[in-house]
Parts: sequence; structure tokens; C-alpha cells
Amino acid sequence: MLPVVALVGRPNVGKSTLFNRLVGKRLALVDDRPGVTRDRREGGARLGPLEFRVIDTAGFEEADAESLAGRMRAQTEAAIADSDAVLFLIDARAGIIPDDHAFADVLRRAGKPVVLVANKAESKKGWDGAYEAFELGLGEPVPISAEHNEGMAGLHDALEAALATDSADSRKAESKKVEEDYESPSHPIRVAIVGRPNAGKSTLVNRLIGEDRLVTGPEAGITRDSISVDFEHGGRKFVLHDTAGIRRRPRVQDKLEKLSVADALNSIRFAEVVVLLLDATHPYEEQDLRIADLVLREGRALVVGMNKRDLVDDKEVAPKKLREDIDHWLPQARGVPVFAISGQTGEGLDRVMAAVVSIYSLWNKRLPTAALNRWLEEATSAHTPPAPSGRVIKIRYMTQPKTRPPTFILFGNRTSMLPDAYVRYLVNSLRDTFDMPGVPIRLHFRESDNPFAEKD
Repeated sequence: MLPVVALVGRPNVGKSTLFNRLVGKRLALVDDRPGVTRDRREGGARLGPLEFRVIDTAGFEEADAESLAGRMRAQTEAAIADSDAVLFLIDARAGIIPDDHAFADVLRRAGKPVVLVANKAESKKGWDGAYEAFELGLGEPVPISAEHNEGMAGLHDALEAALATDSADSRKAESKKVEEDYESPSHPIRVAIVGRPNAGKSTLVNRLIGEDRLVTGPEAGITRDSISVDFEHGGRKFVLHDTAGIRRRPRVQDKLEKLSVADALNSIRFAEVVVLLLDATHPYEEQDLRIADLVLREGRALVVGMNKRDLVDDKEVAPKKLREDIDHWLPQARGVPVFAISGQTGEGLDRVMAAVVSIYSLWNKRLPTAALNRWLEEATSAHTPPAPSGRVIKIRYMTQPKTRPPTFILFGNRTSMLPDAYVRYLVNSLRDTFDMPGVPIRLHFRESDNPFAEKD
């Protein structure tokens, strides 16, 4: 197992900037305002030959346990408990303030190896603040600039000493093993949890994993980063991605919210299965349908959860009504799995996860060419392709070149003239015949290049 390193410190000292530097890509949102990060975010990190897992945390503040800041602090304390070493960041330009002393006391009580990191030390004022950090009593501070990639060699040496690392060779072997496991056919299913703000996404993830891993509360828009959580259910491994709520584009004016929504959209593209949470008290709003359409256009497998079912009458979430409503509002994904659930009580979550596994299998489904062409002959015989302007359209042959999602190529003449209604007929017939409810299906048409291939 790779060691785990937590990045901690008060708000706006540059933890997320250092996190992005260590993982080698922009995963965590960064902004000048304090308090951007609210949940723990993990990623694979490298510092020279040193490899480890790194956890970005919320800014540490003194606050009431029931407040949002207090719930964020609890997440930071949990990250410290789960880590093998801690990088304690201070703002070298601002110098030491009372909150830094309070945080230092917490770290001493935790008993974990601590590396004191004086970030933003790229100027003379920063160097003065770095020396001031000696008064925290946590050893010699390591001056760096995460934004300008300065001081990383010194950080490597200090972190390596704190971790009492194995050799670089053993770490490379461990990293290679993790990569090979990920690329195997049994790799964890990547699942994105998406929806409008306050649909209950973080509450659902917390209920699934059995701990308060993500900050939740009645306030809309708590989640900002897309947070990934490893999870095992029913003997199957998953990587769950909790995402920020996605509002209609005209309503998204704040720069930070724009970054959060972009992060959520990237999670959809990265996912294999997307669970769309609808609020049972206000279902099927325009934005819900926009998100569902986006998921399907991206070619992701879709499962719909009607969340907060504990707040509505049973007749509103009866299985028959759910089936009729979802097929009406999402005809492009007829048969998509839909369940009444409650992230608060845990009702229906087992069925949702079973549906995720099932639709993931369908998303990877490959059909025999012979069976496809038998279906094609039957489908075109039952409903002959139209003949626009009296010109006959013939579809002769089809094959499946890829999965994820299932994608098919149909060969014939004048296929570019097929109306959308007939293409939808083929998709729905294909879905019904081969039992692929709710899975995005791609049909591509190819015409003969030989002008003498057919004469009408």
C-alpha cells in the first residue's frame, strides 16, 4: 500500500494548489477566496521518486460542531487520523497567526509525523514568515512556493524522512501493481452521482460508505469539488464521484460555481455509470432533463434515483408511476432503471447499486454479428425504410465495432436520407430485442462508394 499524506492548514494557505502540483493535474478547485475546499479529496501523488496518496482538506477553523465550518473541521480531523504523515501548511507571507498555533496543538495531539511547510515563500517577505514558523515547535519549516513550483526538492527530503519510506524501487513496483489492477477487466466501476443543488448527493454517498465522509447539510451548494471515494458493495468495487450541483447555465454567474460545475461535467465524462438524483418533492424539472440528456449524449450508462422518497406519499413514488413518468420524460433512454430511494434512511440503495452493476454490464455488451443481421432483416421487413422522393433506401448489413456504449455501423445505400423517426425505431427495436434498457446506443451509417453497386 502507498503511504497516505494529508495536506492541512487554515483556509487559503495554498493546500489545493500544492495538491494539484503533487498529483500533476488540476483536480482541486483553486480560488483567492478562503474556504473553497470543503470535502476531502484524494489523488495519487509523486514528488521526485517518492509516490504516495495525498488528501486535500478543508481549511481548519475553530467553529461550532453543528455549523458548516465545524463539519468541515471534522472532515479534516478524519483525514489526519487516516494519514501516515501530515504536511502542515502556513502562509509565509502572512506570518504566524493564532489559528496556526491552535492547529499545531491539534497535530501534536494526533501523534502523526508532521512536516511544517511555509508556502508562498517566493519573496523576501515570505522567507521572513518561514523563519517565524519555528515558534510553532514543529521543527524546521520547509519554504516552498506551490504556485511557482519552488522548494519541491526540500519538501521531498523532509517528507521522505517523515514517512521512513521504502526504497524507490519498491514504490515503483507498488505503483505498477495498482495500475495493472486498474486496467484489468475487474477494475472498479466509476460512478458519478449528479443532480441539481441540494438533491442529496453527498448524503447518499455517506450512507453508501457508512460514514460521514462528505460534508452535508441543509445549505444548498456545499459540495464544490468533485470528490472520489473508493467503495465496495456486494463484493464489487466502485469509485464514487460526488459532484457539485448543476444549475442552469444563466444562473451560474460566480466564478467558483462555474469551476464547480465544470468539475462536475468532467466527472460525467470520466464516469462509466452516472446516477442522476432527482428530488422527489420537485421531480422532472427542466434542469433534471438537461442533465440526463447530457449524460446520454456523452454515452454514459444512466440510473435514476428519486431521492427523498421519505418526504412524499407512497403513491408519488409507486414503481408503476415512476416507470411511466421516466419513459415519458426521457424517451431517448426508454427503460432506464429508476428507483425511489432515500439517502437519509438508506431505503432503496441496494437496488440502485445492483442496477449500476447490471447496466454497466449492458454498457459493455457485445452482440454477435450473425444475430445482429438476423435482427436487421426482421426489423427492416416489419417496417420498410421510407423512400423519400421515390428513392429506395436499403440497409444490407451491420456490425458492432465497439462497446462503452454499444456502437453499431449499418451499411447500405442512401442511408444519409433516413429520417430521424426511422433511426429511433431501429434503436428502440435493437434495445428491446437484445434487452438493453436505458443504455445509450450509437448507430452510424455508411454508404457504398461504388456508384454501380446498385441500379434502381
